[in-house]
Amino acid sequence: MCGIAGLIDLTGAPVSPITLQRMTDSIAHRGPDGEGSWIDGNVGFGHRRLAIIDLSPAAHQPMISTDHRFVLTYNGEIYNYRELRAELQAAGYWFSSKSDTEVVLNAFAHWGTDALLKFNGMFAFAILDRAERRLTIARDRYGIKPVYYAKQGGKFAFGSEQKAILSRSDFRREMNMRATLEYFTFQNIFTDQTLIKDVQLLPAGHYATLELSERGADLSVTKYWDYKFTEPTETIDRQEYVDELDRLFRQAVNRQLVSDVELGSYLSGGMDSGSITAIAANSFPYLKTFTCGFDLSSASGVELAYDERERAEAMSALFKTEHYEMVLKAGDMERCLPSLALHLEEPRVGQSYPNFYAAKLASKFVKVVLSGSGGDELFGGYPWRYYRAVGAQGFEEYIDKYYQFWSRLIPNSMLARVFAPVADQVEGVWTRDIFRDVFLSHDNELSSPEDYINHSLYFEAKTFLHGLFVVEDKLSMAHGLESRVPFMDNDLVDFAMRCPVGLKLNSLADVVKMNENDVGRKTQRYFQKTSDGKQILRDMMSRYIPDSVTAAAKQGFSSPDASWFKGESIDFVRRTLLENDAAIYQFMARGPVEDLINDHLSSRENRRLLIWSLLYIEAWFQETMS
Repeated sequence: MCGIAGLIDLTGAPVSPITLQRMTDSIAHRGPDGEGSWIDGNVGFGHRRLAIIDLSPAAHQPMISTDHRFVLTYNGEIYNYRELRAELQAAGYWFSSKSDTEVVLNAFAHWGTDALLKFNGMFAFAILDRAERRLTIARDRYGIKPVYYAKQGGKFAFGSEQKAILSRSDFRREMNMRATLEYFTFQNIFTDQTLIKDVQLLPAGHYATLELSERGADLSVTKYWDYKFTEPTETIDRQEYVDELDRLFRQAVNRQLVSDVELGSYLSGGMDSGSITAIAANSFPYLKTFTCGFDLSSASGVELAYDERERAEAMSALFKTEHYEMVLKAGDMERCLPSLALHLEEPRVGQSYPNFYAAKLASKFVKVVLSGSGGDELFGGYPWRYYRAVGAQGFEEYIDKYYQFWSRLIPNSMLARVFAPVADQVEGVWTRDIFRDVFLSHDNELSSPEDYINHSLYFEAKTFLHGLFVVEDKLSMAHGLESRVPFMDNDLVDFAMRCPVGLKLNSLADVVKMNENDVGRKTQRYFQKTSDGKQILRDMMSRYIPDSVTAAAKQGFSSPDASWFKGESIDFVRRTLLENDAAIYQFMARGPVEDLINDHLSSRENRRLLIWSLLYIEAWFQETMS
């Protein structure tokens, strides 16, 4: 796990070693174990190393093939690298290291971009074919590892983080208002845009090529993989599905235990991380586990259930792990915002600062940590979301219903008022069209309730889960920590995509029978019921963790900010967003924004996600644009 960076001068001028060094220095936190650079005329590759597999100098990067044709700078882990290595050795390739980096290098030399479908793991890399003068940048199929790129001023640059690109003294920084509008609609960015103009994020499951023999050539972006959630046509045997899920889950966790350094696991108190810990603890006695909890002394309502330390401690005792925990308080958000903005760059789903502290805790003890991300999105962990659109009559009505639900921050009716100061820059940006475009590559013939559910699963894997991965990568690597996600094993994902909806959701048939005009308690109960999802996963995991955990309602990793913003953090909110001349008012209308904030402070509406986003963007602007 590492950080990559690179620069190509499209005019043919040589790359400056000083500029390349500045780029790699900006992401030094991603790779504290070593650095490397390679320059050949107008092409330069940089690398920062976090040594996980093969700690020897033989795995140093950038890595050059034995025939000197290919040069690679790579970030990631390929968990089936040993099998691919054996296959390549049989084809005549020679290896001088035990690293997966050399496997990626030789696999690309042998199979070209077809190698991407052979990799089971997480990765982002750039590889130069010196004979063909072709640069290829690739990202893993799920988007666990990010890679950004920008073409500006006759130069093409890329990096694991935006700061590698922004570190160039000649890069012109300008805020991207179209992406800002997109973020303040969805609390996410669905397109390949970022908050900085000209900086783009290579989409998950894509690779890009740049022909260096053609000066000023455009980047060609190609999709090589996509999610496809479908209903099976064969007869369903529930027990067979549970048994196969058990086999694939254990295989996935065990595959991701490969490491030459110490490995631990997050243990939230929920069943996903609990089951991963149960499997990993069989291979690692006294496995180190980590939990972040919250001070709930000033919380109220549903937030009183946000602290999961008690359940995590119980599972730690059951699995005999070496357990560590941290308790977050209201002031911790304010304290970490500058560092968070520096490392996270563009924000994504939810309040990210608890993840920042969780990674900080784990990094004190291990260099690799297992995470339960992906279980909810693959196996239907959010039924109250899907049920809202399951009664739609056709694709366009489905889009209308689901779009309204996912407009998480600024109400659609207020977007024009809020962004009035930059109306000319966001003209023609229709966020419903952005939402709809997520489905461009998906089958939009919807004829059954199961089709609508699978549509929702596709959408959330492409957007919400991807956002979680961007956050997870940035905030773990901010502390020199590699985060692994066993649920995103290729075989397990393939199984999840063809697993029947009826085995994931418990109450779909009841919801379908309900009159969609019934807005009484019965309808609301199904929208709010949080134990309907992941039924097959609950069945399988009951073999490893207590029933009290597998039967529990879904609980996300959230802090009690709704209460804190009206209580212990209210002075910080007022000082930052209401009383001072905040930077956000350079592009947002102050009056409408203050009205939305006061909705929360006066308890008229719960706008904790919006307030968090405004606080973050304010900190980000000061860190990035000032």
